[in-house]
Amino acid sequence: MAEPLVLEGKNLAKSIEESLKPRVAAVIAKSNGKIPVLATILVGEDPASATYVRMKGNACRRIGMESRKIELPTTTTTEELLAEIAVLNQDPGVNGILLQHPVPEQIDERACFDAIALKKDVDGVTSLGFGRMAMGEFAYGSATPTGIMTILDHYNIPIKGKRAVVVGRSPILGKPLAMMLLNRHATVTICHSRTIDLPDVVREADIVVGAVGKPKFIQADWIKQGAVIVDAGYHPGGIGDVDLEKAALRSSAYTPVPGGVGPMTIVSLISQTLEAAEKQWD
Repeated sequence: MAEPLVLEGKNLAKSIEESLKPRVAAVIAKSNGKIPVLATILVGEDPASATYVRMKGNACRRIGMESRKIELPTTTTTEELLAEIAVLNQDPGVNGILLQHPVPEQIDERACFDAIALKKDVDGVTSLGFGRMAMGEFAYGSATPTGIMTILDHYNIPIKGKRAVVVGRSPILGKPLAMMLLNRHATVTICHSRTIDLPDVVREADIVVGAVGKPKFIQADWIKQGAVIVDAGYHPGGIGDVDLEKAALRSSAYTPVPGGVGPMTIVSLISQTLEAAEKQWD
């Protein structure tokens, strides 16, 4: 069997960023100097979340956009967070809104996600956006699934007619990715912690997506020879949800960890923020 193709996302993300720079310049010129803005909301002091928000801000600046950071204390209530979102919804200078996940446990995260205006939901987290996307209507897709689809398309991975198994059903990763694959004519199975005979289900897949949030959960002997592996997990030590060290050898193509899906998440977010600015200031 030939060496598996590495579905590398790091350089692809850099290439996409370069392609966005002239579009940013064009929208600034067309809007008489208005610079596209992504507002990021960070509630609490989780170090990992703070790092992710900083990375997203840096990505905005690299292509000529701006990031407006709103930092709220851990004690923030649902009502207080909703009030902040309402202000950003009404601000004509804000094109996209990102509420960093997770929020402190006293906050109703779903209510706050759903309060984001659809035209500014560039992270694809609202129920309305998910429903529209699932029905084939326009909405900004969840950033990580959008990045995954971009990788698959870039490397010409066949999707139509293929059997895809998504291991994980989170509302911002597993579920939206399953709908995106379904809309591209894959036959999709969504698995989770209560799936019976999970390894046997995964063995049927032409495309396996690890989105379960558990390190090295998907084992090499679950992978059908020649399957495509998409590992959307990231854990300390630079490992994913799939035991890639062994499983990659059975695949025809796989996303590495790190350097695969992760960089594509951020570039998808800033790309959709730019698209929102283009639509709002057209």
